[in-house]
Amino acid sequence: MSNRIRHPGFAALRLSAAEAAQRIRHGMTVGMSGFTGAGYPKAIPGALAEHITARHAQGEPFRITVLTGASTAPELDGVLARVDGIELRVPFQSDPELRGRINSGALEYMDIHLGQLAEKVRYGFFGKVDVAVIEISAILEDGRLVPSSSVGNNKTWLDMADAVILEVNRWQPEALEGMHDIYYDGALPPARQPIPLVHPGDRIGEPYLSVPLEKVVAVVETDAPDRNSPFKQPDAASKAIADHLLDFLRFEVKAGRIPGNLLPIQSGVGNIANAFMQGLGESEFTGLTAFTEVIQDGMLELLISGKLALAAATSFSLSPVGIERFNEHAEFLRKRIVLRQQGISNHPELIRRLGCIALNGMLEADIYGNVNSTHTLGTQMMNGIGGSGDFARNAYLSVFMAPSVAKNGLISTLVPMVSHVDHTEHDVSVIVTDQGLADLRMLSPKQRAKAILERCVHPSYRDALGDYIERANRDSFGKHTPHLLAEALSWHERYRLTGSMLNPEAVG
Repeated sequence: MSNRIRHPGFAALRLSAAEAAQRIRHGMTVGMSGFTGAGYPKAIPGALAEHITARHAQGEPFRITVLTGASTAPELDGVLARVDGIELRVPFQSDPELRGRINSGALEYMDIHLGQLAEKVRYGFFGKVDVAVIEISAILEDGRLVPSSSVGNNKTWLDMADAVILEVNRWQPEALEGMHDIYYDGALPPARQPIPLVHPGDRIGEPYLSVPLEKVVAVVETDAPDRNSPFKQPDAASKAIADHLLDFLRFEVKAGRIPGNLLPIQSGVGNIANAFMQGLGESEFTGLTAFTEVIQDGMLELLISGKLALAAATSFSLSPVGIERFNEHAEFLRKRIVLRQQGISNHPELIRRLGCIALNGMLEADIYGNVNSTHTLGTQMMNGIGGSGDFARNAYLSVFMAPSVAKNGLISTLVPMVSHVDHTEHDVSVIVTDQGLADLRMLSPKQRAKAILERCVHPSYRDALGDYIERANRDSFGKHTPHLLAEALSWHERYRLTGSMLNPEAVG
């Protein structure tokens, strides 16, 4: 037996990826592991894509519904989209091939809050899950499963699926064992009980996943890395955003609204998030905690330095250098990292109870604080809402961040009206750009517009947006949230037609 498959019953089910892929058929709903490029199955999707191609060549239909935790990698989303093997994809994606097919209408995509998907599957809203394809690190002698670098919705897929395919990946560090905390509570309304977690580091479950042996139809051994993007040093705009945010947190501490070691931090992925973590590392703040979705390089370094006492998440998203750093400090980190299923890491009750500071990116915001984090020009899906909505509505502080301009200044991040609304003004506390920070708490709509204009808008667009606000206040049908409906989306239309939001008359 492989040293990663230490149970004889599971070992007897070993198959090649091609053989295992035969267990998946046209029309099935398949729950796959994976969250932000970590812990996704490495072999089955490619083998399945070859199987689908062969069936299509014979004139047979073959498309499946794919449920995951979040985004995966080209080896899963990309290969299945390329062979026209996906009928419906839920809940989040970032693969260019898949995104292109979503936006061309070639396949269906459902964007949903990450913290809600497992619940809705358990309620039966998606019908049955036919097959679960789950990457794990090892199978113990007693049959318990050691999760890999992400947990995501794996517990739900294992519980709900009629059949299970396991990928045991030797590449995943053995040091992962013991970092997980899988909460086993299958009660549905009205029989639910409160989740007994009052601190990010509380362990309320077990370190392992489990599945009845009789449900498992194949065990595939792999030795392949997660999708790892190199760590990018934060650019000037990201550093400026981080500085504005740190100054704001200092002000909140001084005002007595948050403690000196802050409140549990939730941070989205990307350059700005890493810049903020780097800024925290250089700041006076210590004894920090995180209750978040993903641990990136920046958060890992805070843990290693001791600035961050503990991080609870559902997944890693580390660069190759970050993985080396994790392996170097694995024993130290074992006591400081807790990986949970995303139904817990993104649970609204826990987010509100813990008083999280939610830091998320956006594509654009409008003058009243409505945020679009998913669609370009209101119609083209970028990636999805992810977990930002889970946190934004329930956080102690809900912060959205982005550079003030995009596409080398051709797009303004602050517009009269967002082209798509993911987070309404009611769920947004703070807007931050490289230009400054607007604290929107306790402000009326018109006061919000003034704060955003003065503090967040790029100089290239400040006069034009100020002119719109002035004329809207004067000429709008209603005066509470003034808009010129004929012009509210004109900036987006101008970009669509000319490739720039800048008004030629204003710059000419």
